[in-house]
Order: sequence, then structure tokens, then C-alpha cells
Amino acid sequence: MAAGRSAASKIDWAHLTTSLSLKGNTAASLAAFKKRHDDARRRLAALKTQPSSVDLAHYRSVLKNTAVVDEIESLTKSWKPVTYDVGRQVKAIEAFEAQAVKSAEETRGVVEKELGALERTLANIEGARSWEDLDVDDVVAAAPEIERRTEQMVERGRWMPRGYKVFNPAFPLYSLHSLPLLNPPRQRHN
Repeated sequence: MAAGRSAASKIDWAHLTTSLSLKGNTAASLAAFKKRHDDARRRLAALKTQPSSVDLAHYRSVLKNTAVVDEIESLTKSWKPVTYDVGRQVKAIEAFEAQAVKSAEETRGVVEKELGALERTLANIEGARSWEDLDVDDVVAAAPEIERRTEQMVERGRWMPRGYKVFNPAFPLYSLHSLPLLNPPRQRHN
């Protein structure tokens, strides 16, 4: 038990959560465990400060009925502390530990997947060619939906994507669709 007390007093709780990057249920469970630990330590400290012995000689001198004091003295001498089976609490702690390990393993798996995806993305970014080196075939190979959409627009007689803005400071609010030369009015056939 002394080893447990010394180990618990050496834990830096604030540093533990940040150094392990604990989040979600794991961090909440650890915070709840720390709170219960601190409450138990406070209660134990309060109980240790209370006097544990009773001055029965003082009560014998004050009270006229010393038989009551003798009876209390005999009861206190014959009293034996009750032993409790802590197996249930140990099982609860083991279940909590198993759940924490399971949660940590799940978090580890998710983090490893995310790291793998990020490493692949980073390798893709580092190995990518610059925009100046790309041609239309490279763009179509990377995103075939662009070619399909372009073919649909050409079939319909549209030459610019909808909402494509003209970046001209003289006409900042106009899009290419609003210009009369690029979108001639359609004639109605009666």
C-alpha cells in the first residue's frame, strides 16, 4: 500500500493529460478518477487529524454513574474493526482499466489511420508537379469528371462555367454570363 501511495503522489496529473494527448472519454475518465482520488485523500487527512482516543478517566471524574463509563470502556476494548471484501472494488477498477486500454487502442488505431492518410497526402503533395508543368491531359486524368462536364457544356453551347467571375477592377460585379457578347440572347421560334 505504501508503494501505491508513493506512486500516486508522484503523478503529475496536469502533465499526464497533455503529454499523452488524451481526449474524449479517456480524458473525462481520468479527470473523474483524479477527483475521486483527491476526495479520498482529503477525507483520510481529515480523519487523521481527529483524536482517536477517549480520556475515560476524565468522564469517570465528571459523571456520577461510573458504571456507564466502565461499560463503554469494555465495549471499546472488545471492539474489532470489520474487514471488508474489496474484491468488488478491485473488479470495478480492473474493468475500468480494461475499458481505458480498449479505448486507448481504438484511439491508437484511428490515429495510425489518420497518420497514414496524412503521410500519403504529404507524399502526393511533395511529388506533384507544379501548375506550370501540367497540361489538359494531366488534369483530365486526375479528375475525369471535368472532361464529362466540359463536353456537356459544349453540347449545350455554354463556353464558361456558371458564375465564373471576371476579375476586372473596372467591372467587379459582372460575371461572364452577364456580358452580351459571350451569351447572345436566344431567339424564340413561334
